[in-house]
Amino acid sequence: MDNVFAIAGERKQMPDISADQRVIYEQPLSERIRAFLRLEFLFKRAEFQLLTDDPWASRSAMESIIDVLAVMSRSDLKKELLKELERQCATLETLASNPNVDERRLQTILGRVRRVRATLYEGENIPGIELRDNELLSMVRQRSSIPAGTCAFDLPAYHFWLQRPAHNRMRDLREWLSKFDRLREAIDLCLKLVRESAGPTREVAHGGFYKKSLEASAHCQMIRISLAPSAECYPEISAGRHRFTVRFMHPVRGSTRPAQVDKDIEFDLLCCLL
Repeated sequence: MDNVFAIAGERKQMPDISADQRVIYEQPLSERIRAFLRLEFLFKRAEFQLLTDDPWASRSAMESIIDVLAVMSRSDLKKELLKELERQCATLETLASNPNVDERRLQTILGRVRRVRATLYEGENIPGIELRDNELLSMVRQRSSIPAGTCAFDLPAYHFWLQRPAHNRMRDLREWLSKFDRLREAIDLCLKLVRESAGPTREVAHGGFYKKSLEASAHCQMIRISLAPSAECYPEISAGRHRFTVRFMHPVRGSTRPAQVDKDIEFDLLCCLL
């Protein structure tokens, strides 16, 4: 594991892997990482929706918060996050004896992991649990599964809130979203450590197909595939504990079903092992 975060000096990142130059596709290999990715997506969506203060953006932000509560209700995310942080901390601590490791950088990362873990421990309750008793959120959540179930005539109380001054709505939304701050910080750190635990390798999918075995002893958390923006295809990743396959597909156009490309595709692969 001497390549974690490129701490070992001999491992260097490829210069063209940055997110602003490449299109990244990710495939989680555990339910824990899958849940973290979903919550990361919802937090980012909510933050984007809060950049606009019109009522329609407030509706979308409200839906994101309700979706976060739905994901949170399916498992004990706080417990899962603490387990993941403890596991990552133990893995990083084993690197201290590696002479190729940048000791200062390692200790900086370990310090942040321990701080975030301690902050998450401090709260007795599940982050955001108090929002389950919020009457307005509960009303909207109950109607959200019905198509157009949150129309003004269905939920006049919600319609009233949406017509409130923008600064009032934004204050409420930011306050509700802030209840997840500890959770969000921990998820962001966990995913950052996983993503940075591997360097990219250049691979070729012959005839649009690629297969790779995973070492039984490796704890692969996520497969990441990086493509040039000009690539006229996308990957479909099918992964298990011991191997994964990638099929590069033509984009969907109208009623035409997607089909595998029939040419060789170059791509960057990252098997995140932390």
